[in-house]
Amino acid sequence: MKRKTKRIIIILVCILVVILLMVGMYFYGLTSVSKKSEKVKFNIESGSSTKEIVNDLYKSKLIKSKIATLIYLKLNSNIIIQAGSYELNRNLDTKEIFEKLNSGKTIKNTVTITFVEGKRITDYVKLINEKMGYSEDEIYKVMNDQEYLKELIKKYDFLDDSILNSDLYYPLEGYLFPATYEFYKDESIKGILEKMLDKCANVLDNYSAAIKASKYNTHEILTMASIIENETMVKEDRPIVSQVIYKRLDINMALGMDVTTYYGARKALSEDLSPSDLNSKNAYNTRNTSFVGLPVGPICNPSEDSIKAVFNPSSTSYVYFYADKNGKLHFANTYAEFQDLIRQYS
Repeated sequence: MKRKTKRIIIILVCILVVILLMVGMYFYGLTSVSKKSEKVKFNIESGSSTKEIVNDLYKSKLIKSKIATLIYLKLNSNIIIQAGSYELNRNLDTKEIFEKLNSGKTIKNTVTITFVEGKRITDYVKLINEKMGYSEDEIYKVMNDQEYLKELIKKYDFLDDSILNSDLYYPLEGYLFPATYEFYKDESIKGILEKMLDKCANVLDNYSAAIKASKYNTHEILTMASIIENETMVKEDRPIVSQVIYKRLDINMALGMDVTTYYGARKALSEDLSPSDLNSKNAYNTRNTSFVGLPVGPICNPSEDSIKAVFNPSSTSYVYFYADKNGKLHFANTYAEFQDLIRQYS
């Protein structure tokens, strides 16, 4: 009887030792791989199984034991592993690693860029260069490629052969809608441009009936909107400037808009215009008195407010306006009134 009891005790002790060893191995298997800080980028594809994720963690030397980790996940079924890219560290234990994978705090694989309304394509190209790393030459090469432009014309209803005019400085000027965008870090130049064109399509879709009813095509409408955008500082003036543009077009009078001359001269609005700039006969300079009609294309990328103003001109009958030193616009019906404004506010 004593022998039997002794044998049972030995067996129980052995079982206990095995259990303790297994528990010890389990907890040891959950400790960090290294005491030193060593950052590792770890990616989880959408749809990956738990076993695949654990295998990848082991291959990346981020966990000590696959079995211990699988047991840990079984015991902690509330953990939901989020897909995405993470920055992990080899000094994290298994619990800390899965806290990160459960949090969904992934490495941001996107770049956010805000394109401001009223800016030119040259400004946008500089921004894309700074944020995305493409050279300016690369960007211009894509956006000026005639074959690519023809592909875009087929893809987007609002684009037509107007953008193939050789007098245009930049074919897509006016069409890259100003907004805040989120691009993947490896987004192609075409992907960037088309995301902005998609936004333009969405905005113009709000005015599809008005565009159809207008005697002007989309290219001309965006050209007017771009002039309104650059000529006005306050929203309230936009419908009035829109009215002045229509009035001058109706009576075959030169638009005489300084902002078109700046664009034609490739000068910033903060620079001074020279007599030669004012008299230039380029396809944008409406200050030249022999120039009747709209410039060959948009001079900036206008906001929706300016596009809206094209379709909602004021009921005034102004023919002239003058901007004072603060940029505030003053309007006149006659040339004599316009001269008074110049004397008063210059």
